[in-house]
Amino acid sequence: MPFKAARDEAPTRGSRDGRLPIVTVPNSRPSGSVPFQRMLEKYLLNPPNKLALRLGIAPKAFALLETKGRRTGVLRYTAVGNGLDGSVFWLVAEHGQRCDYVKNLVADPNIRVKVRRRWYNGTATVLTDDDALARRQLLDQSNGLVGRADGVIFRASASKPLTIRVDLI
Repeated sequence: MPFKAARDEAPTRGSRDGRLPIVTVPNSRPSGSVPFQRMLEKYLLNPPNKLALRLGIAPKAFALLETKGRRTGVLRYTAVGNGLDGSVFWLVAEHGQRCDYVKNLVADPNIRVKVRRRWYNGTATVLTDDDALARRQLLDQSNGLVGRADGVIFRASASKPLTIRVDLI
């Protein structure tokens, strides 16, 4: 039963203990597969990929994004798809505004991106009116077989894809 209604015998604000009845809203939590996917990426897939990116030995389909934490100011590193296109770097966030790195770059749009062994400085802009899935497909085609394989996984698991344009300095 997805909706849990308040019980008649539950105490109200005017009762002795002052508690309100517990009511949950349907669909207020993501499906069970999203937390599992995040855990799988965070603890199993991303650590070796981030290490390879830091060393500059990762496949060309990936890049390392450096943002500043919106609360702590600590530098944060995230493995992303390689979207280098001349003086612009394109990002497609899998879960849109729910991604922590998106929240970080909205708070401070000055970021760095490492592609292969070179760091690029840039300013990020969120594009809400861009077709993120079409953009991601273009990026995957330019990143070879590994990029296309990553794109298949991306499209299967993306909940609210969002495009981010980084103008490189």
